[in-house]
Amino acid sequence: MRNRVFNPIGTVALVTGASSGLGAGFARELAERGADLVLTARRQDRLEGLAVELAEKYGTVSTVIPLDLAAPGAVAELVADLHTRGITVGTLVNNAGFATYGTLADSDPVRLSEEVSLNVTALTALTRALLPDLLQASRAHPAGAALVNLASTAAFQPVPKMAVYAATKAYVLSFTEALWYETRQSGLKVTAICPGPVDTEFFEVAGRSADSYRDLLTVADVMRTTFTALDRASTPPHAVSGLRNSVFAQVAGRLPHRTVVTVVGRMNRSGPTA
Repeated sequence: MRNRVFNPIGTVALVTGASSGLGAGFARELAERGADLVLTARRQDRLEGLAVELAEKYGTVSTVIPLDLAAPGAVAELVADLHTRGITVGTLVNNAGFATYGTLADSDPVRLSEEVSLNVTALTALTRALLPDLLQASRAHPAGAALVNLASTAAFQPVPKMAVYAATKAYVLSFTEALWYETRQSGLKVTAICPGPVDTEFFEVAGRSADSYRDLLTVADVMRTTFTALDRASTPPHAVSGLRNSVFAQVAGRLPHRTVVTVVGRMNRSGPTA
């Protein structure tokens, strides 16, 4: 068993998009490490099922708050609910997000607006609202408080036919790395997790098939990347899940920009990049 530096026992972790996939994976790992949970997503039945599972397996107390964070005023509603319940968040996992696939000219403008609202606006607002609590928790529980934002390997280059999604994830990566620097003396662990394609509902929501990908990451792969980063004494500002993805991200930063966009555009004809 690897050395577990990140120890959230005695704290509460808020996971957005917790009803399935990576969100449920984050909730399970945090519960296994001793944190109580706040689970939020749109699907109340799935959240309640997960809460029961975590209670039975780990003795975790989970607060279920069904909410669509892309809706106007949703973040303020969530924060107010937390304050009413007297919940102080020590770890925030901004996992909620989705992708759209297709050329911009053919995309639904309402859906694109929702994509930006959830992937960027809600993530930023929730981080800002809870950051004072996270910093307080980092002082009270050394190595027990964290901010984890889900970015993507799409953050490292433009992605034709997923132009908005890649741009939102580039924002998440840049935003998180800046916060990593701003909070570096606080003890708060801050990192952006950048997976490649993962075997979740991502492709179904994006309206594409995952069949073109032979080596999809698993939820367990991404959890391993995330908590290995958090277990480091000095948590890195970002972590890429998967060796191939890590190499591609590094290469993309060294090649001419036009070449990278052309290559990614050709690769993305048959399916999205997660």
